[in-house]
Amino acid sequence: MTGAVPHTAMVLAAGLGSRLGDGPPKPLRRVAGRALIDRALDMLTQAGVERAVVNTHHRAEEIEAHLAGRARPEIRISREAERLETGGGVAHALALLGGEPFFVLNSDLVWGPDGAAWLRRLAAGFDARRMDARLLLYRTDRAIHYEGLGDFHLASDGRLCRRLESGTAPYLFTGAQILAPRLFDDPPAGPWRLTRAYDRAEREGRLFGLVYEDMWMDAGTPERLTHAELMLAGS
Repeated sequence: MTGAVPHTAMVLAAGLGSRLGDGPPKPLRRVAGRALIDRALDMLTQAGVERAVVNTHHRAEEIEAHLAGRARPEIRISREAERLETGGGVAHALALLGGEPFFVLNSDLVWGPDGAAWLRRLAAGFDARRMDARLLLYRTDRAIHYEGLGDFHLASDGRLCRRLESGTAPYLFTGAQILAPRLFDDPPAGPWRLTRAYDRAEREGRLFGLVYEDMWMDAGTPERLTHAELMLAGS
């Protein structure tokens, strides 16, 4: 696969959402009248994705009932008896994702109006001959309500290296990416994070990134949800 939009995506929706307090499960929280998970699925559909696998765990029945009302994209559920984290969740759903590279998207993100175009751009630059992962990044100095140290350094050829534990990095990961299935060969049992897959791709020189330049926000706290409303109102 080189430059084609993946037909399949995974939307990560199994988190606990504990930072948001009481209320609906995090993927069903609304921003500008639309559930966060519907915003993610709408953006994937606009980008050209035909099938989305959604993993569920916490309050799974509510999320699955909500998704039953969607016609596009085609939804398949990967329910987790135990919470498997991001990497374990993708590995658990791999049979539903098929043998080609696929999008993975967090369900608690709010994107600007050109989000789908950026997913297509991410796909246009994905070359499976050289890459196992291509991540969409955001500058830390542009991120609102972000107090972290950054995640990645970006080389001139697009390759990424992860931030050293004792250092800082100018780019954070937005939660949108394209991954190759081979990253999940021989996965560990139980829960594990996608950072393990990134480390493998980096060691092999196959971890790449693209800097996103539109509006973006992680809506995982009440303050961020409020700011996301304001962001969309001004777009």
